[in-house]
Amino acid sequence: MENNHALGPLPSTGRARAPLSRSRAALLETLRAQSEPITLAALVDQTGLHANTVREHLDALVQQGLARRHAAEPSGRGRPAWLYQAIGSDAAASPEYGGLASALAATIHRTSRSPAADAARAGVAWGRELAGERGASPAPSAVAARREVVSLFDEIGFAPQPDTRSTVVRLTRCPLLEAAHQYPDVVCNVHLGLAQGALEAYGADPRGVELLPFAEPGACRLHLTART
Repeated sequence: MENNHALGPLPSTGRARAPLSRSRAALLETLRAQSEPITLAALVDQTGLHANTVREHLDALVQQGLARRHAAEPSGRGRPAWLYQAIGSDAAASPEYGGLASALAATIHRTSRSPAADAARAGVAWGRELAGERGASPAPSAVAARREVVSLFDEIGFAPQPDTRSTVVRLTRCPLLEAAHQYPDVVCNVHLGLAQGALEAYGADPRGVELLPFAEPGACRLHLTART
């Protein structure tokens, strides 16, 4: 039997994180001290660092699962600013969370007559819910809708790497990697449904969306349009 641990994304756990530099660790502590999400501009004012430096640190903290970001409510013209927030207790890094996910996946795998279909339906509902929490509305184009979905996957810890039009996305991290290895018919189909539900919430056609688990060394591959 093929060992899929040689393929696919890395786990989104503390064990995979590189040590933080002193400057990045200080910025993380500043984030943790905030009572609510904060903009990049406000962090620049608080830290006295250059905006590019703060942006680089924030991107790395999001990539490592130590912070999350979401768009602020639109106000006037222009794109809304990003809001950043520290993840005080990273659920994806918790062994208990991973164990719970594995137990739930095992139950669905064992008791459902169609575990893959049931998991996908659950993922669709989850995707719609997450997109709704981000204030989803129909995007101006299919490309814009796909980019919103990529942004959502970034926020929840998949470290996506999209192509220029976000048609094919490499998912280089997995918040539930061990459960996905054990029960791919459940976990991977939940993630497939997540993409479909979010895409639909942003006004794009979810038909043809496909997730290829452990498709290559270091990543799963998500197709947000039908393959030709």
